[in-house]
Amino acid sequence: MDYETPQFFRVIQYAARADRDVVDMVSGSPDWDPPDALREGLHAYADADPDEFQYPPSVGLKELREEIAQRRGVDRSRVVVTNGTGEANHLAMAGGLEAMSGDEILLADPVYPYYAGRVNFLGADLAFAPVAEDGHLDPDTVRERASEDTAVIVVNSPNNPMGVTYDAETMAELVAVAEEHDALLVSDEVYDHFDYSGRFASALSVDSDHYVATNAVSKSMAITGWRVGYAVFPDPDGPHGDLLDTARTRHMLTNVTGSRPAQAAVLHALRNTGPEYYEGVRSLLEARIDTFTDALDAAGAAYTDPEGAFYVMARFPDFPGTFENVERLIDEGGVAGMPGEAFGEARADWIRFSLTTDRVETAAQRLVDFFA
Repeated sequence: MDYETPQFFRVIQYAARADRDVVDMVSGSPDWDPPDALREGLHAYADADPDEFQYPPSVGLKELREEIAQRRGVDRSRVVVTNGTGEANHLAMAGGLEAMSGDEILLADPVYPYYAGRVNFLGADLAFAPVAEDGHLDPDTVRERASEDTAVIVVNSPNNPMGVTYDAETMAELVAVAEEHDALLVSDEVYDHFDYSGRFASALSVDSDHYVATNAVSKSMAITGWRVGYAVFPDPDGPHGDLLDTARTRHMLTNVTGSRPAQAAVLHALRNTGPEYYEGVRSLLEARIDTFTDALDAAGAAYTDPEGAFYVMARFPDFPGTFENVERLIDEGGVAGMPGEAFGEARADWIRFSLTTDRVETAAQRLVDFFA
């Protein structure tokens, strides 16, 4: 698979050129409203004094880092505010590749393609650990695939594209594998607010200096365009404290800093948004999951029942998840999904659908009709 060229745009552009109406289930951009407090924070910032329009600290606003640290149960010194989870993952993966022994980055299969693309960008060796039949990543499989060449292991929970969620035992085992091989576990937890199983556990629950936890408000507050993410690095005074120093320097040299108005508005929203906002969004998505998976049942498809995030991977009889078949589904069925082959080999016959559209019912009926 070509992981150097973003494949999402290939499908999105093909759907845009279609001569019929198409339901976009490709991208993971939320279609629901952000918290009211987010808009309040942005409006308030517009009236701030001119000195508040200047550079914030490179590592992020002090108050925002304190808020994140308090919520995550860590010291503020470990938190770096980044331009989305993408930069957080890049800093962690690049730092781990440099600091740990080995030249290999180990990913799950199927994988969010941007992880694999970043491995190519960094010039590291790429290895995969296939998920189990139920879509979960078995720590024993990771242990079997890891070696003395492994410098970084990347996991995502709740997961894109499978929709599975890892519990505390699994996360502890994955951290243990990283420790055994003198590797760094990068735990991408950007979908942590979208856990329907109640089993999600952060890597931060494990006492270890062999992981970096990354996150953002991009999905949880429905603001993917604001680019406010963060990474929690090992203790700066611990044996891997150089990971934090390196990340801070690279972040500053690349970006100088992040957006101050975005950080200020997010801080206001974190302080003034209650749990009912997140509960409401989860209820909306659970209803969409039910609607869509009922249609998959009617179409005779196999699928992974989402435990988290907002994606469904499905396999249709005699219709493998190739780019050609995805284009046919667009042209003849009016539904755009991502081909399984874009995510690796383990689910190459499957198709991934994003439920971030208010047209899930329309898409569901079109799939039933297409596969009838």
